[in-house]
Amino acid sequence: MLRLQRTENRPGSAVSTRALMPLEQRIKSRVRITLEDGRDAGVFLERGDSLKDGDLLASDSGEIIAVVAAAETVSECRCDDSLMLARACYHLGNRHVPLQIGDGFVRYLHDHVLDDMLRGFGLSVDVTEKPFEPEPGAYGGRSGGHSHSHGHGHHHHHGDDHGHSH
Repeated sequence: MLRLQRTENRPGSAVSTRALMPLEQRIKSRVRITLEDGRDAGVFLERGDSLKDGDLLASDSGEIIAVVAAAETVSECRCDDSLMLARACYHLGNRHVPLQIGDGFVRYLHDHVLDDMLRGFGLSVDVTEKPFEPEPGAYGGRSGGHSHSHGHGHHHHHGDDHGHSH
């Protein structure tokens, strides 16, 4: 099994294969993965570090592996009204949901309860398969992470360890 660690993009570094990883794997400091070429590898990052699409990993032998954000089931709300979109982000953020915010859209890991909340505001929500790259959070921590129940039959994934007890 290859042992992989984060590396910087060095001129002349040739990528030998890719690691297709969903968010759940990219936020862990220690995780076992399967590379695109079928080999098993272990990723070892500094605690609190996470990977994004395009990051590079290196094996002990110097082999370079490109990280690719895998498509996952996400909910996406697109809206031309910036005030309505800000309102959606506020309410989602108030529930500690990791968000990917872009020009005219907000995306989060699919959750039917949250979809219904946004539809209740008059917004449309599409469930789709896309890579998910949430905001890293106000404290510079991980892009996702622990989860806990809010008492309505499902779990939300949270970003930063910000001190409330579960």
